[in-house]
Amino acid sequence: MSSVDQNRVIVLAVLQMGLTPSEAARRFHVSRQWVYVLLARYRERGEAGLEPGSRRPSHHPGTVSEDVRGRIRTLRAELETAGLDAGAESIADRLQRQGINPPAVSTIWRILRSAALVVPQPQKRPRSSWHRFEAAQPNQTWQSDVTHWTLAEGIDVEVISWLDDCSRYLLHISTHPRVSGVTVTTTLTATAQEYGYPASTLIDNGMVYTTGFANGKGGPNAFEYLVKKLGNTQKNGSPYHPRTQGKIERFHQTLKK
Repeated sequence: MSSVDQNRVIVLAVLQMGLTPSEAARRFHVSRQWVYVLLARYRERGEAGLEPGSRRPSHHPGTVSEDVRGRIRTLRAELETAGLDAGAESIADRLQRQGINPPAVSTIWRILRSAALVVPQPQKRPRSSWHRFEAAQPNQTWQSDVTHWTLAEGIDVEVISWLDDCSRYLLHISTHPRVSGVTVTTTLTATAQEYGYPASTLIDNGMVYTTGFANGKGGPNAFEYLVKKLGNTQKNGSPYHPRTQGKIERFHQTLKK
């Protein structure tokens, strides 16, 4: 018996056969409350009231208003024009500063995609396929990298940073005309005086960090000599794989924006 037919029989059993709602509930193995619901629906809408109703909620609390959607699209354009980070996290932060309760970051991404403001890049690996590395304790591993910046006068300088892999706390940042091996060792030792030496370092294969790709010429540089003397572990990322040092790379990207 279909649900519609059973609903009709239950109603007829009460209205025409004289069963009480409790008796009808026991006979048809339904709750007494359900019998009362069917009777009320039948009195209000007749046979149509016995049809199965939609289970879709009448109100969607997660629905984003068109005003907020428009503000998200506008912020995306404003941030891009200003050369700032225009990702969903940045947009959510700006909305909060403006007194607007932001939707979830994933919802903001969907709004940007539906407005064709995000270019699909199917060649990129999904985040779920990444093998995430993170030191378990502070001072277990420090990351370091050097990046370039051009001053207003047109002078090119280099910026070196040291970052704790576990806490992502920026331990040191300084600017130099050129970063040399001596710069690396002096910034490391100065930072260690305040925080203690790390058990290991995770860096790229630049010549200021390693001579491993110098075809055996020159021997260990100043940084490699210091790390060996301290008995610490020096870890170098794979060539052309900056994601290995992703935390310090991401910091420099945010710094520039």
